Amino acid sequence: MSNRATNILVPVISVILGLLVGAVIMLVSGYDPLEGYAALWNGIFGDLYTIGETVRQITPYLLAGLAVAFAFRSGLFNIGVEGQLIVGWFAAAYVGVAVELPKIIHLPLAILAAAVAGALWGFVPGLLKAKFHVHEVIVTIMMNYIALHVSNALIRTVSDGGDRTENIFASASLRSDFLEELTDFSRLHYGIIIALAMVGVMWFILEKTTLGFELKAVGFNQNASQYAGMNVNKNIILAMVISGAFAGLAGAMEALGTFEYVSSKGGFTGIGFDGIAVALLGLNTPLGVVFGATLFGSLKYGALNMPNAAGIPIEIVEIVIAVIIFFVASGYIIRLLLLRAAAKKKEAK
Repeated sequence: MSNRATNILVPVISVILGLLVGAVIMLVSGYDPLEGYAALWNGIFGDLYTIGETVRQITPYLLAGLAVAFAFRSGLFNIGVEGQLIVGWFAAAYVGVAVELPKIIHLPLAILAAAVAGALWGFVPGLLKAKFHVHEVIVTIMMNYIALHVSNALIRTVSDGGDRTENIFASASLRSDFLEELTDFSRLHYGIIIALAMVGVMWFILEKTTLGFELKAVGFNQNASQYAGMNVNKNIILAMVISGAFAGLAGAMEALGTFEYVSSKGGFTGIGFDGIAVALLGLNTPLGVVFGATLFGSLKYGALNMPNAAGIPIEIVEIVIAVIIFFVASGYIIRLLLLRAAAKKKEAK
């Protein structure tokens, strides 16, 4: 079997297996899988509104996936994307409500504030890793909690004790009348363009710049990189800073596009943690992250329609979606089985 045929068959078989096992789970639980999957499909592609909302849902997953993937490609595990997203969300919303400026200044400023906030939140674990060899997983996990509670405290401060800020000024909004009308007044906004642009930015940095070469080299082997004259500590810090900036931009999409405000949170959004799965599904490549985010965002939003349209409890829905993602993520095992089957067939001849 050719590599091209294998590359086509693996994702197809993965999705089919996931759907079949999900169907079995629904049947065993006493629900109609055909009705369930029809509700899932309609929740994603049912009409222009749901398509717009699906694309909107994909947008922050794209940036969160890029954040995790960029760190992975540099040999680092950034579990702090969730916290970096939260501080980016707050920073963008604060700039959006604190001042009113011409849109050509205000919107870029709010987006930049989110990127800088996320970058600063990534700088701390990067510095500790580079200078004191403190494992980034431990630090980024703790930084998530710090981000959550610090942002909640800041929200109460800037809103005079309230649970949310005022809505941002229109000059800082990513809202698009054109995209809203195109998708039957969904919340789709210009953030999707920014997210796709960042896919290109990540590819360019990693594949076309000296910085990207050094980051990947440090990720492969720090000792060899240092022997070759590269500044390992600087590259570790830079990798976490750039990763954090991507995550901060994911927060900006929520602050300036989807909600247009920031509110205090009782827990994590989950987008940053899902970004880990998105990056792994996409094999830590920019294009792969696009497909991973599309799958994740589509399933997450479409699943919301299953309890209403098919009467399937949300717990069963979560299990079914998790099973589908599990089989897609298990593509390597399916690829191995296909190659073994092809090898046996060749031997039999």
